[in-house]
Amino acid sequence: LRGDFAVAVRSTRGRAMKCCLTIAGSDSGGNAGVQADLRAFHYFGRHGCTVLSALTAQNPFGVGAIYGVPADFIAAQLDAVLGDYDIGALKTGMLADAEAIETIAGRIGRHPDIAKVIDPVMIATSGARLVSAAALEAAEKLLLPMATVITPNLPEAEMLLGREADESAAADALRAAELARELHERYGCAVLVKGGHGAGRTAVDVLFDGDTLREY
Repeated sequence: LRGDFAVAVRSTRGRAMKCCLTIAGSDSGGNAGVQADLRAFHYFGRHGCTVLSALTAQNPFGVGAIYGVPADFIAAQLDAVLGDYDIGALKTGMLADAEAIETIAGRIGRHPDIAKVIDPVMIATSGARLVSAAALEAAEKLLLPMATVITPNLPEAEMLLGREADESAAADALRAAELARELHERYGCAVLVKGGHGAGRTAVDVLFDGDTLREY
């Protein structure tokens, strides 16, 4: 049975099921990262492939440690997956260092037909900063320009635009809409600014695709 399933998802042996790829960190608490991505893929009936870019020791209250997966092993994972699976879309998550980002950008840039969701994971829900300044610079230069859509949270959107965090609760949705428009202008892709990190009690996601602004 396992062999038959492998044949069904492999691009060179059958196209019965489109696959999605997550390139992200592993959340030891199971609430984010590859664990959450795989649940989302399964919900929409897609086979999930994974490339681990980092390991974390974390729970909802904080990040205790981060171990970045070496770039050569990230490259080996990407080569194994991209070479033999019918990947319709991919999503990046936490990428721990600049070398990893350069490796990933080089590999996925060879596949312009794959839709790319770039989640510039820089700040955990707990408030912990997850990446270095060098990694942020590499992501801005190499990954974001090839995105189909980027999905920062409010603090990450502000960081990408070089702004100080705004702690006011008065207008989280208005602020997210402004940030989404500015990020679209900068990178030319759709932008989903995720709610849940503002000071307000209601979490509102804001999507701007270049023409239409939607709130969820």
